[in-house]
Amino acid sequence: MSRSVLYVAGLALVLAVGALVLPFALPQGGGDDNRIAELEQTVEALQAQSGTGGELRIAYLDAEEAFTVFLEVTADLRERANEKMQEASALQNEYAAATISRDEYQQRANELQAELLDAQLTIDIAALDRMIASDDFADVRGKLEEWRETAGLLANEVNNLVSMAKMGVVDPVEYESRFTTAQSAFQQFDTGLTQVATLKIVQVAQSIAVDKGYDMVLRVKNVLVYRNPAELIDITDEVKSAISGYL
Repeated sequence: MSRSVLYVAGLALVLAVGALVLPFALPQGGGDDNRIAELEQTVEALQAQSGTGGELRIAYLDAEEAFTVFLEVTADLRERANEKMQEASALQNEYAAATISRDEYQQRANELQAELLDAQLTIDIAALDRMIASDDFADVRGKLEEWRETAGLLANEVNNLVSMAKMGVVDPVEYESRFTTAQSAFQQFDTGLTQVATLKIVQVAQSIAVDKGYDMVLRVKNVLVYRNPAELIDITDEVKSAISGYL
């Protein structure tokens, strides 16, 4: 595949990601103290609005924990990626100990980086295929199917890179350029899938909140020092259970 075709494919992913899921992105971690203060102010404001006769029902969600459902469905494929990372680390140790030549190191390093990229792409494509097959992702299936076509083109290019590395790179500059382009396209693809997963987590949490009559669902990350389980309900397991059924 030419670099221009791969660039266009990567650009298509970026545009699709932005159009589909940017409005639903969860806030990133960090600034926990500020978030606690903001949440406290929000709760106080809602309590004031509800008056003395109203009951404010609040739940919370650990979004990072909920996201692990998407990781678990490809756990077997992740083993291959982990093995490649371990092999790369061992190779670096061999080279540092001067037990292999520079040329041997470079050849094997090229192979491992291409094989790792292939393993990572295989994981994402497997997750994408599960999403496409699920009726619970029907609201975004059109975009997911477009991504699947683009991912297929990217997979072909990555396979070519693996073959080049195994046979021995003739032109290191061309190889590095093609690898960098493919890696960038993969990262865009991976970001898109993460945001779709985030969208689904938000949708499920909203559905649970509506069904059970919660006035607010807080997103937390290691900031709860104490909670009254009768007043502040953890819906993380409910969200995980629902999404697990989707996949």
